[in-house]
Amino acid sequence: MANALVSVQIIPKTPNGEDSIPYVDRAIEVIQASGVKYQVNPLETTMEGELDQLLDIIKKMNEALIEFGSRNVISQVKIYYNPEGASMDKLTEKYRP
Repeated sequence: MANALVSVQIIPKTPNGEDSIPYVDRAIEVIQASGVKYQVNPLETTMEGELDQLLDIIKKMNEALIEFGSRNVISQVKIYYNPEGASMDKLTEKYRP
């Protein structure tokens, strides 16, 4: 069972001030390749899993964006940690129609 939810907004500094969306797409590809449950939202992406694993994914996202050509990266991170279990579905079920 997952013990954490981690939301991340990644803000890459693009080499020539071009659109950052291809960089954000690359970051989401790193999440997709990890196999964790995730949800893309307009301003951030939330992942569900083990805290250590999710933090490692964020590290890989940052490294991938540098390799992709970003000069530097800002990652804004929110963490919900509960050793007894963490679930996106459970936390949001009362808001779904």
